[in-house]
Amino acid sequence: MLTRQARWAVRHSRAVLIGALLVLLGLAAYGAGAQQDLRLARWSSPGTESVRAADVLREEFGTGNPNLALLVTARDGDIDAPRTVAAAKALEAEVARTRHVTDVTSYWDRRSPALRGVEGDRALILVRLEGDATDTREQLATLSPELARRTDRLTVSVGGQEEISRQVGEQARTDFLRAELFALPAVLLLLILVYRRTMAALLTVGVGLLSVLGTLAGLRLLAQVTEVSTFAANLALVLGLGLGVDYSLFLIDRYREERTAGHAQRDAVVRATAAAGRTVIFSGVTVAVSLCALLVFPFFFLSSFAYAGVLVVLTAVAGAVLVLPAALARWGHRVERPRQAASGLWHRTALAAMRRPLLAGAAVVGVLLLAASPVLGLRFGLPDERTLPEGTSSRTTSETVHTTFAAEPTDTIQIVLDIPGNSTQLSGSYASRLSRIPGVYQVDAPSGAYREGQRTGPAGQAKLTSHDGTRTRIAVIPTQKAMRGDVPALVDRIRRTEAPAAALVGGYPGETTDFRATLLDRLPLTAGLVLAATYVILFLMTGSVLLPLKATVLNLLSLAVMFGCLVWVFQEGRLSGLLGFTATGSIEPSIPVLMFCVAYGLSMDYEVFLLARIKEEHERTGDTRAAVAEGIRRSAPLITAAAGILAFSFLSYVTGGVVFLKELGLGTALTILVDATLIRTVLLPVTMRLAGRANWWAPVFLRRLRIREPATPEEPVLRGEYV
Repeated sequence: MLTRQARWAVRHSRAVLIGALLVLLGLAAYGAGAQQDLRLARWSSPGTESVRAADVLREEFGTGNPNLALLVTARDGDIDAPRTVAAAKALEAEVARTRHVTDVTSYWDRRSPALRGVEGDRALILVRLEGDATDTREQLATLSPELARRTDRLTVSVGGQEEISRQVGEQARTDFLRAELFALPAVLLLLILVYRRTMAALLTVGVGLLSVLGTLAGLRLLAQVTEVSTFAANLALVLGLGLGVDYSLFLIDRYREERTAGHAQRDAVVRATAAAGRTVIFSGVTVAVSLCALLVFPFFFLSSFAYAGVLVVLTAVAGAVLVLPAALARWGHRVERPRQAASGLWHRTALAAMRRPLLAGAAVVGVLLLAASPVLGLRFGLPDERTLPEGTSSRTTSETVHTTFAAEPTDTIQIVLDIPGNSTQLSGSYASRLSRIPGVYQVDAPSGAYREGQRTGPAGQAKLTSHDGTRTRIAVIPTQKAMRGDVPALVDRIRRTEAPAAALVGGYPGETTDFRATLLDRLPLTAGLVLAATYVILFLMTGSVLLPLKATVLNLLSLAVMFGCLVWVFQEGRLSGLLGFTATGSIEPSIPVLMFCVAYGLSMDYEVFLLARIKEEHERTGDTRAAVAEGIRRSAPLITAAAGILAFSFLSYVTGGVVFLKELGLGTALTILVDATLIRTVLLPVTMRLAGRANWWAPVFLRRLRIREPATPEEPVLRGEYV
């Protein structure tokens, strides 16, 4: 199939290239507006208890989580001064008249100590905006600058979970544009150094650009029928550029090899496409399958990365095996150079490792296990304002609340009870028990506010009874210390407290707790699917039972190094000053899951390229040791170059402002580099040397399942005048 396709592309090269240019322009025009149609997500898991509680609160109480917090500071230091109170109430009335605002609660309405700073100079106005995450944050983009102000009586700053998330999204878009402007010219320069031919570099970047724009256009199209996260665009940039570079590098190098062997230009293009194209397709399927495992999770935030991964692979493979052969047929003479001897360094390293396999293997495994050891201290936590850079307005507001308020009313835990609102004795008794739980500052019920088991005054919040009076809302306000500690444990203690009727526990702490629980529950299934699927793909390519198992073990070793890096750098904050972030003492769990799927797919990408060449040499010579050495001699320089460029692309996000993207960039880049050096050039030859003939063994009944490559024709594949 690839041979026929390559012949067609070569014969119709002009038409293919003109069509590709028109497609590229169309994709650029349509994909440029992708960010407008992509959506933002909340930390919630559909169908969980907290989401059901949110639905009931919205439909039956007309309220829900406060998603905007106004921190009001009295200029004269007294939040209860008459003129300050008048100015604050005027601000509250102004907010209440704002479109989409459905609920406003302030200290001056309820006189709740949870809404007042400990020094008496600050207080909070809590606001609820109705709508999904994207709509709410679009409203905040206009509303927040209007509300942040400084008058003769008040200083008002804007915070809250939605404002933090909005600014995270804005920062991610800024990081995307910065990375885009930086990555393309930098990758082009690196490719010129690798190829030593400008045309080869331009063609490679062209394939990467086609993949990026094609993926963005595809994401925008998908966004018309399903929710797609705005963060998927960040992955589309680095992965599209990276895979486009990887696949083009291998195909162009194979073309040069065929030309060096004496084949005419068009023949060389077809032979290179037939040989390298098969490997490219296997590699693409491996990456796509790894990312498709994210569809196991019921969060469109993670599903969006699966969509992006599949689109990246489809466009990068199409560019490499369809457009690039046509370009080589036209301009291949400007890509060629006398083939230099492949780097002797990797060849000598592989031979040295195979001479003393146990010593070399033990030394490298020891180094990798030492680098991975911090993973033993991995702690999953919940995201907060420290995701943003220091000085960001919402982060500054939240940090001020943390340091000057005893309670955290913006993170109120909402409980819906199936008892009538007039059953104040039942709800009051329950609220009293809840207020004794460590980490609870105050509990608001229809009968009043409770602290440490005692009623202390009127309730600090409104809308505690449903519209029809059949249900009751209990608001549990945590302490600042509790929200900096083990939040899921606090939510669990509240859920285990005996209630007078059926209860739903939600609020932002409940939603993030359920999100984390769902994620961790489905993690084993996701990992199992990735490992099983990639094992099958490698078996179909190699026909070996052992080689896919060996690849799986080595990949898991490199991923352990990645997670060790996450803990050492981001959880413990070892390089926080250099990289510009604030360590929280934990890792938000969805990013490691994403990194696992991305990094595992990319590691298998290089495994496929190297194993394909080793197997080709083994089938030619029958000597495993010689095949490994020759495969590494021919492939390792390319893998190193491709890995370096891809790692460089991922590292472009380390300079950004969002901690999630820093983690993705640094962790994935480190995995790629470790995999392309220590794993592929030392541990792979060592394990294959020790296995010997067993590398190629498979039961007879399984051998028929292997997808065999067609024999390469010896005669010219095309006749006539060559370009």
